[in-house]
Amino acid sequence: MKKVFRKWGLPVVLLGALSFIMYACTKNSSAEPGEVPDGKQRVSIKLTDGPGVFDQVLIDIRKVEVLIDTCKSDDDDDDDRWDDRDRCGWWEDRGRGRDKDDDCDIWDSLAVKPGVYDLLKLRNGVDTSLAAGVIAKGRIKAIRITVGPNNSLVKDSVSYPLRSIGGQVKILIKVRHHEWDEISPDNLQLWLDFDIQRSIIQVSRGKFILVPFIHVWTLKTTGSVSGRILPTDAEAVVTVYNSLDSMYALPGRQGEFKIRGLKVGTYSLYVNAGNGYRDTTITNIKVERNKDTKVPTITLKK
Repeated sequence: MKKVFRKWGLPVVLLGALSFIMYACTKNSSAEPGEVPDGKQRVSIKLTDGPGVFDQVLIDIRKVEVLIDTCKSDDDDDDDRWDDRDRCGWWEDRGRGRDKDDDCDIWDSLAVKPGVYDLLKLRNGVDTSLAAGVIAKGRIKAIRITVGPNNSLVKDSVSYPLRSIGGQVKILIKVRHHEWDEISPDNLQLWLDFDIQRSIIQVSRGKFILVPFIHVWTLKTTGSVSGRILPTDAEAVVTVYNSLDSMYALPGRQGEFKIRGLKVGTYSLYVNAGNGYRDTTITNIKVERNKDTKVPTITLKK
């Protein structure tokens, strides 16, 4: 786990499909107020970032849709019995008929501001509203994001194209309807955490491939850990981990960090320090649902 952000030991990934769909892990400020018409429901999707060692990561988001089973209500039990492995990290050729829906399934578009998003601005508790809208009533089964070709990253002040197979990419994220945060009846929200470390693969010097990997989480099912690392010139990387999960943070200008979307449990916090400062580990950090666990300020020593 040490130096996971400081070394690029990533394998070259061979991707042969013309484009791919990604099933992501299910891992949440408020949806729009107002009355929801009969037969409809309001949804709001927030975007945040899992950090990576770049100056900028610019992603071209064109469209956001949700897949709704209109034959089942949100009171029905979800009958999908996948575990986290089924929901995470699958890429499939779009030519295999994944988009063919039965008579009950419809794709409904959400309002989104198309454009290039700098994901590295969305870290340490910062997020942005990605998409929202009033859609057909029913059980939400998936989110589909269309990513355009204008993707790039900046590393050490040098800009590089961030390429994907086939130009446009369809990201398909499986969700369970009951896992959304319910702000009020028929008013739902969740967060998409774009995991930069797993989503960008360096295949050779100066060449990078975009392989989107997204965690989906809500406030009601997860908690967060926050704190501060000093001095800031230690350029620390923070890892919160246990035997089941690990997530990362790059502290801000004042040393502040916040890691959200953590499952309930007990974690350790590892600080990977640079510039001659010593690494340190804090154990027995309790994470609870819909709560922020604040760690006392950590002052590193040389």
